[in-house]
Amino acid sequence: MLVGYRVAGNAARHLNRKSTFEWRQKPILLQGHERSITQIKYNREGDLLFTVAKDPIVNVWYSVNGERLGTYNGHTGAVWCVDADWDTRHVLTGSADNSCRLWDCETGKQLALVKTNSAVRTCGFDFGGNIIMFSTDKQMGYQCFVSFFDLRDSSQIEDNEPYMKIPCSDSKITSAVWGPLGEFIIVGHENGELNQCVFPASPGPPSPLGLSRARPGDAGDLTPPATGTGAWKPLRARCAPSPWPALDGLFDSTTLDHLKTFRTERPVNSAALSPIFDHVVLGGGQEAMDVTTTSTRIGKFEARFFHLGIEEEFGRVKGHFGPINSVAFHPDGKSYSSGGEDGYVRIHYFDPQYFEFEFEA
Repeated sequence: MLVGYRVAGNAARHLNRKSTFEWRQKPILLQGHERSITQIKYNREGDLLFTVAKDPIVNVWYSVNGERLGTYNGHTGAVWCVDADWDTRHVLTGSADNSCRLWDCETGKQLALVKTNSAVRTCGFDFGGNIIMFSTDKQMGYQCFVSFFDLRDSSQIEDNEPYMKIPCSDSKITSAVWGPLGEFIIVGHENGELNQCVFPASPGPPSPLGLSRARPGDAGDLTPPATGTGAWKPLRARCAPSPWPALDGLFDSTTLDHLKTFRTERPVNSAALSPIFDHVVLGGGQEAMDVTTTSTRIGKFEARFFHLGIEEEFGRVKGHFGPINSVAFHPDGKSYSSGGEDGYVRIHYFDPQYFEFEFEA
């Protein structure tokens, strides 16, 4: 099946070469989940791709050929998040079964289990892989928290007592990422806000520093740039309600200044930065509840590519027949992956023409 890659009309004038072409390389289709994909994540080297969904299965695949390496079995509810540490020894997952679990990447053995009072929405390792962070939902009368465990202190896991716990009484946290070198975290909220929590050099609680409030909407995804990129500027994918168009924003991680905006006609669920080009890929589409009443063309289920500098769309990739929930660039920038509401993960290796695209100054 041909995967169409075309240049959007508004951006065609910026190109100094042919404005349309067919991307003829077939994507690698990964079929390992029975329900909608919630997150996909490459390890640091990019040889492994981790996928989680609204089923209890955690899969790991070889990104080069799409072969499934194995599964991590133990969760009993939807798995919302996944992360691997810097040397891919450990895998961290958070689930709607009110637990966060640590796994041995190679053997699939469960190393630790942290029980929570509500669903775990986001999770991640710090730069060194020694500290884990996860956030819980505000539900069933329980407050939203961000918890931190030091894996070097086994008593914290055994006693289920984090060394640090940050409450969030306002809006539910929907996304969270570590800053460079683990100096701070950035969290996105259900109401579209961004918070930065900086960890002090001396012992003591972290202090919330910045707050960025834009148009109303859900800060559905926070994506740091891949290894090898320059300044650390996270992408925020946001679903904006009517009458605002859906948009994606680029923010400075230190000041939380709003730098760029990428607009689409449909909700944006996820975004990723290319590690080698000034390119951004957005994934989203029409709301899942309306998918059965419209065609894939109307639903806008393509992955959409924008230029980082001029904020113009220059290409789209079709394939999913439902909204795209998660996108990720390979660390070498030569491919990207997308996971959708249809339960499929697609690995796309870029055609040589992609690397020849140039924008006029």
